[in-house]
Amino acid sequence: MKAAIDIGTNTVLLLVADVISGQLKPVHEEQRIPRLGRGVDADRIINEEATRRVSEALREYKVILENDFSDVEDVIVTATSAVRDARNREEFMASIKEETGFEIRLLSGREEAEWTAAGALSVLDIPSDSETLILDIGGGSTEIAYLNNGEVVDGHSYDMGSVRFTERFLKSDPPSKVEIERCREEIQRFYGDRLFDIVNDPVAVGVAGTVTTLAAIAQDLRSYQPEKLAGFILKRSHIEEVIHEFATRGSQEMLERFPVYLRGRADIFMAGMLILEGFLDQFELNSLTVSTGGIRHGALLKQH
Repeated sequence: MKAAIDIGTNTVLLLVADVISGQLKPVHEEQRIPRLGRGVDADRIINEEATRRVSEALREYKVILENDFSDVEDVIVTATSAVRDARNREEFMASIKEETGFEIRLLSGREEAEWTAAGALSVLDIPSDSETLILDIGGGSTEIAYLNNGEVVDGHSYDMGSVRFTERFLKSDPPSKVEIERCREEIQRFYGDRLFDIVNDPVAVGVAGTVTTLAAIAQDLRSYQPEKLAGFILKRSHIEEVIHEFATRGSQEMLERFPVYLRGRADIFMAGMLILEGFLDQFELNSLTVSTGGIRHGALLKQH
């Protein structure tokens, strides 16, 4: 039994799983939303308050592991975009180690794309010889990995994410039409600046909070039911409908409707949806398959 912790720009996620013959069997999962990346886009500094919130989440996870999963042999802790971008990342990682004992492995953008791809596919029943396009919309960055026959052919990390682009473009709640269009234009520019050479029609897979929350809203789920999320086909019409709702109702009203899924992300959700919409536009897709896997799943598989 092993454990992986993913320190993202918005969330800190824990996965405890058995890894048997290269297969992952999740045993326990936890989520905290300390929003490490708040303000990092503007000044490239992780502040003391954000460090404290992340440290607190990690200490809670340490207690859970010690009390409930004492047979866990290894704990791998990864960090991504917000820490990569921060000028004080070395101080942050040193502080976390001192406070919690956890040594952080800082992933490159390419590693983030590859580990996410491995994790995303680990919970889905997709033929290994399929061409697959994996999308991971994070708080600070968005990764795309292109796989053929199970191997990553190409991968890239774009410096756009739901926290970063909310702070940069969507300053009103609900955002104005002008703000939304400016955000869309920048998303289109980012995707256009780094193209992928796609051979055939790949299976598109989406991971992380934006797509899983959209899948929950599309199914009108009021409690966390991961078995109804993994494998769900999210259609363009679902996305456009919720974008319209957020543009007219605002985040607070939507949070009251879907508190389980939108808590901690309601105010940044529009930016994530616009990044997803831009992905479908860029690759001329009408849908994508939802995965509940991610970096923490990939970390356990890659480290096994």
